[in-house]
Amino acid sequence: MTDQIAAAGAAGRKRWLNGNRRLSLFAYLLVLPVVLLILGLVAYPFLYAIYVSFTDRVIGNDGQWVGLRNFQYIAGTATFQSAIWNTIVIVVVTGVLKLGIGLGLALLVNQHIPGRGIFRSLLMLPWAMPAFVAFLTWRVMYQPIGGGINLILTQTGLYPHVVDWLGQRSTAMPSVIAASVWRGFPFWFISILAALQSIPNELYEAARVDGANAWQRFWNVTWPGILPVVIVTTLLSSIWTANAFEHVWLLTQGGPSDATMVFPVLAYFGMQTQRIGEAAAVSVAMLPVLAILVIFATSLMQKDDE
Repeated sequence: MTDQIAAAGAAGRKRWLNGNRRLSLFAYLLVLPVVLLILGLVAYPFLYAIYVSFTDRVIGNDGQWVGLRNFQYIAGTATFQSAIWNTIVIVVVTGVLKLGIGLGLALLVNQHIPGRGIFRSLLMLPWAMPAFVAFLTWRVMYQPIGGGINLILTQTGLYPHVVDWLGQRSTAMPSVIAASVWRGFPFWFISILAALQSIPNELYEAARVDGANAWQRFWNVTWPGILPVVIVTTLLSSIWTANAFEHVWLLTQGGPSDATMVFPVLAYFGMQTQRIGEAAAVSVAMLPVLAILVIFATSLMQKDDE
């Protein structure tokens, strides 16, 4: 009787591990190290930062739970309000400019022009260059005395006066935006170019047969073909720009008078004052905006799939 029970149990285990279940178990075991790595390197720091934002923690002191006090404090400061507006301006304006420049150059390089391979490689140089080197170079170019931009303007007679591009409120933000666009447009360019090259030529030929002009071919063939890539590129670029630190820090450090203050720089200043709770609250305050952006982009992609 005992042998029959043991045999039945072994047969049941064997049936349980047969076929798809054994394959599924093997797949889960393969994925498990990656899941543990993500939990350890992404999920834990993310959740811990949220927890710290609700405490009054400082360097050397774990702090106590203070609820929403950190958020109430930073929301009432003029610097935080400037950071909200400046972050939105930089993300929106740079996104629009990168889209326009990247799309225009991608349409140009997608044509059969001489030397387009070399031209494509040259366009990728700003993206390949380390951000630290790129923005330090722009900072030198923006210098009021000896800067390349002022030298060109004064020597050519286009503008006789010296401009402190990074030292006055009227020009600081446009200067940061210009450097950010120069650094980031190659990502848009190469992404849109890849999408353009995936559109079948038969669609353009059919549109020409139907009498469509260049604008109609772009609007009815090209744009629908690259729209999913544009949405994903917009999402990634917006997140990277909103979280970017080096472009503002290396050029203006948030000045003058908070004219270019953004969330990452404000959080860094909180770290410098050793008030970890407030610095974490600044970072966590960005999450709702980024979450809305992700949800909006995802909904657009789902509508496009339908």
